[in-house]
Amino acid sequence: MFLVVFRNRKRADIDAAAYSADAQAMEELAVQQPGYLAFKSYTADDGEVIALSEWEDEASALAWRRVASHAEMQARGRTEYYESYTLFAGTPTRVHRFNRQDS
Repeated sequence: MFLVVFRNRKRADIDAAAYSADAQAMEELAVQQPGYLAFKSYTADDGEVIALSEWEDEASALAWRRVASHAEMQARGRTEYYESYTLFAGTPTRVHRFNRQDS
């Protein structure tokens, strides 16, 4: 598994409807990519967002990064949507799981 964590803050003056539509379009496109496993996004009370995407491997995540419409959206994000962001990517060194049903 390869994880991509996108930690961001949006600009105060963004067009929220446009952002929502663009985010939905990117999620729909990501689901179609080879190696895609999952995506979730969490918003903190202070407005910071953590978006987590899971991929089968690093090659799959890198291929998604290079999809033309995704690259275009990344550029739009820098010019129109984000105040700041940090991207963390890598393979977890440890994974611990608990599932009550398996106990």
